Amino acid sequence: MRATSQASLGTAASSWEPVLQQAGAEAATYGEQLFAVVDALDSSAGLRRALTEPTRDGADKAAVVTQLLGGKVDDAVVDLLSGMVRSRWSADADLADSIDELGVVSYLAAAESKGALTQLEEDTFRLTRVLAENRDLRFALGDRDATAERRVQLLGSVFAGKVSEETLALVTRSVRSLRSRTLTASLARIGELAARRRRQLVAVVTAAAPLSQAQQDRLAASLAAAYGREVQLNIAVDPAVTGGFRIQVGDEVVDATIAGRLDHARRRLAG
Repeated sequence: MRATSQASLGTAASSWEPVLQQAGAEAATYGEQLFAVVDALDSSAGLRRALTEPTRDGADKAAVVTQLLGGKVDDAVVDLLSGMVRSRWSADADLADSIDELGVVSYLAAAESKGALTQLEEDTFRLTRVLAENRDLRFALGDRDATAERRVQLLGSVFAGKVSEETLALVTRSVRSLRSRTLTASLARIGELAARRRRQLVAVVTAAAPLSQAQQDRLAASLAAAYGREVQLNIAVDPAVTGGFRIQVGDEVVDATIAGRLDHARRRLAG
């Protein structure tokens, strides 16, 4: 994926992350809906062109999304996709690939909310090893001449009850759609995304006004240096903070707002 598409995916992922954090385990529903959109794009070259044509007005493309999906998927998904089609894409296929990645990330967020993200990563690695050691099974699950239903039934007969719910859902999706060149490559991608998410901290930043991109970059760099890990910023605007920032990373809260300092002073005076 070229730089233009990577930038568009990055923007979409940043806006989607707060939605996933709020959804918790229900984020898996968003993932399923995003996968359905990917299937529609994969099956219609005309639709892909309609939603990625660079000379077409972004508002027109967003209107197509609303017309096609309004009332059929969650409003949050419509909002995400409306923003994505307003962005620029280096190739038609990049839009579908990016939506597919956000579908995977949605399932990962659901697993994370249940404390099962590490298990999902381990499951994916173990399945990759099983397929590497079992040529017949690997070929059967990746057989494009077989029906999707037959491949999914085989997968369930072998792995159902042996991996987490989110792992099975993602692998079933891979087996059903066979979007990747190989099933092993699809599993490797899921594992990489899971590992990236597990290593990444999420910092919820509340400020009195929207932060510029430069401010966000400096804050992210400072937090990454402090914690020794990449940090995803989720920005919330609340005029009540009265200047400064309130930053929460996991259970740790750093309140550098004027309102926070005043509240602290009041508590001290009250004894």
